[in-house]
Amino acid sequence: MTPLSSQVSTHSPAFQQARAASLAALDEVRHLEALVRAESEGNRPKFESRQQLLPRDRLSILLDRGRPFLELSTLAGLGMHDDDGVRRLQGGGAISGVGWVSGARVMVFAHDAAIKGGAVSPMGLKKLLRAQEIALKQRLPLVMLAESAGANLKYQSELFVEGGLAFAQQARLSAAGVPQITVVYGSSTAGGAYLPGLSDYVVMVKGKARVFLAGPPLVQAATGERSTDEELGGAELHAHETGLNEFLAEDDREATLIARDLVASLQWPQPPSLHEARPPHFSPDELCGVASPDYRQPYDPRELIARLVDGSNFLEFKARYGDDMVVGWAELYGQRVGLLANHGPIFPEGAQKAAQFIELCEQAHTPLIFLQNTTGFMVGREVERAGSVRSGARMIKAVATCTVPKLTLLVGGAFGAGHYAMCGRAYDPDFIFAWPSNRLAVMGGQQAGEVFRIIHTDKLTSRGGTLTPEVETELRAMSQGLITQIERESHALFATARLWDDGIIDPRDSRRALGEALSICLHARQIPLNPTRFGVTR
Repeated sequence: MTPLSSQVSTHSPAFQQARAASLAALDEVRHLEALVRAESEGNRPKFESRQQLLPRDRLSILLDRGRPFLELSTLAGLGMHDDDGVRRLQGGGAISGVGWVSGARVMVFAHDAAIKGGAVSPMGLKKLLRAQEIALKQRLPLVMLAESAGANLKYQSELFVEGGLAFAQQARLSAAGVPQITVVYGSSTAGGAYLPGLSDYVVMVKGKARVFLAGPPLVQAATGERSTDEELGGAELHAHETGLNEFLAEDDREATLIARDLVASLQWPQPPSLHEARPPHFSPDELCGVASPDYRQPYDPRELIARLVDGSNFLEFKARYGDDMVVGWAELYGQRVGLLANHGPIFPEGAQKAAQFIELCEQAHTPLIFLQNTTGFMVGREVERAGSVRSGARMIKAVATCTVPKLTLLVGGAFGAGHYAMCGRAYDPDFIFAWPSNRLAVMGGQQAGEVFRIIHTDKLTSRGGTLTPEVETELRAMSQGLITQIERESHALFATARLWDDGIIDPRDSRRALGEALSICLHARQIPLNPTRFGVTR
């Protein structure tokens, strides 16, 4: 492989301006994440009065110290439903991520009961479904720390139908041989009762855990029967009479430690720790200045690659052909990978090259990493005659059908079908992360506004109308409204709120995040499973 050189001057005004803008955008993300944590932390006195631990305190006991925790979708639901996006932030009312427990890598999902009692919001449900999807695909034991008031009934129309998928996924995980451990710290009622009911191992906290289909008020309304929480579904009832739980703990800490012991007893194959092979020749810290947060500002994709891969070594494929698309091989933490990086529109030649490269990587079982910054496929008479649709379709087909691990990093623009071709969310990447500079939409705001103006002007003139100053003013106002809408809806925060990515990361952490995700994907393919038809039933 050839060591990459760099033409970037870290002392140039352009680099310093890009770096400052990138760090400012990152600060906004970190501020919002801090507000989510503060919303939960604000209820510490209430939890302490009940002799309970906050959800993140439970998580800190569960996870191995000193090992990485790849937290996902920290800003799920931002500005949606009961999350105001400004001051009262909820993060989907849950914490999810991939971490280490008793030396094994696991998927963790925890209700944040300090935020609206852990009530499930529509985006909180999507966060759970994504955690289950990752656990199943990456063969990760799933540990759930449950305490939830159930579905938020205000949004039942957005929860009920899709909510059933969470239970189906639990059954599929068990049948696939992927174990699930659920610790119930408090309420887990109505639909939430099936979380422990469909798990393989259940731990409950004495005097706190409550698992039933209907609480006392609903039972009384339905049957006239008066009862208490403990009589309907307390932890001791389930331990002695229903057999729903295998372990009864005195408090939150003991329950969490039992979960650690259970993970250890699985003797799940332990992957090697991520280790530094040969660091890039150029510092990953420079990533904040290499690519401007403005996706329209040009840069060489090789500058990103030089700061991500081992030794900054890169074997470029067809370097003199289709140069809008930079593809080639490198190593990431000692593992050979194929990289596809672009900046700007995708031309037919670039799409053909990318499709061939993907097929070669599939043939050699080489994982793929997409560094996405595209305005979409190039348009116009010349490229259409060159077969833009045909070559674009070939690239999209290659991305959609390849079976090797796929990781996507949304660096800048993610517009049009170019987003699909560079392995956007719909193309099932194993993990997809975004920089704060990511902009995702069918097209850019200015472009959409101009298209709107041209269409309506042509329609007016074709009907014999006159483009008066008044009409021009009205069209400009309507066009500006569309520009404003798309600028808002294409923002990285808008996308991450809807789980169109797995989280916004610090550009300087890109190498580590991609390396950890790659390690997860590769280890999954080495874990032998013992699937059964039905899994474990209680």
